[in-house]
Amino acid sequence: MRIVVDAMGGDNAPQSNVDGALIAAREWSDTEIILVGDEARIGALLKDKPSNLKVVHASEVIEAEDEPVKAVRRKKDASMVVAGRMIREGEADAMISAGNTGALMTTGLLVVGRMKGIERPALAPMIPTLDGKGMLALDLGANMDSKPEHLQQYALMGSLYREKVHGIAKPRVGLLNVGTEPGKGNELTKHAYPLLEELPIHFVGNVESRDVMNGVCDVLVCDGFSGNILLKSIEGTAGALFSLLKEQFGKSLKTKMAAALMMPELRSLKSTLDYKEHGGAPLLGLGGLVVKSHGSSDANAIKNGVRQARTALQNRLVESISNEISGK
Repeated sequence: MRIVVDAMGGDNAPQSNVDGALIAAREWSDTEIILVGDEARIGALLKDKPSNLKVVHASEVIEAEDEPVKAVRRKKDASMVVAGRMIREGEADAMISAGNTGALMTTGLLVVGRMKGIERPALAPMIPTLDGKGMLALDLGANMDSKPEHLQQYALMGSLYREKVHGIAKPRVGLLNVGTEPGKGNELTKHAYPLLEELPIHFVGNVESRDVMNGVCDVLVCDGFSGNILLKSIEGTAGALFSLLKEQFGKSLKTKMAAALMMPELRSLKSTLDYKEHGGAPLLGLGGLVVKSHGSSDANAIKNGVRQARTALQNRLVESISNEISGK
């Protein structure tokens, strides 16, 4: 297995990306880790380089503030674009990037290319649930507008991902909606519902947003507009909750002492509610495996991204989705 890490993408690049790649290379000797980016800067951070880690030079970087489509088209030698090209040309099997999300989605579409039969690839991060198992949700921002047929494809891809990568037999698939009854929703969800019923998946019907974190399904299907609002609402609520707790615990010596006693539990709660702790988000529906790590990823997050990619490759995720979509 050959897994490319975009060494220059993310808030902590290249340090965290290089450190994460080193940890992964040492842990999995059967996997070749390829760091793509500024060779001089990467080389300065490499110590005792394992034999299964190599560096490919890329002279440009796509920055967080760059306009995605323009950046991908103009910066042909950007680390992210070079990594995508390696996937397309068969020089690597998977890529991981913590860089500009829009640019990575553009790289997936324009450089890696869509899978035959897939109209719209989907961004599929894990949303935290109270039972700690998490829920895969797609699409959460790759496409703002979707057709019922797109949601049908998301459901199939999401179900296969949870089965192949997370080992869940018959994952429960739900459709994000304003009510649980089959006839509820807008035109999109009303038309998507019967299409999901036709699939060879465990479709559990409509799911309301208030029930999402209770773990009522393993895969949540939605259009990118609604899904992105859901994700940011969860993120914002969790952030506001912890701001309020911090304020309350800082009011007196008594509450400060209580906070000190509860700190381990509070940290655990924060980790449970933080979607960034649940691994990278695959871009499903591309001709190759592309994983989006969070922009603030540390070395451990990059290493976990490699683990995620390895599992997907071992279970032939891309081939499985392709075969299901083509009806083979």
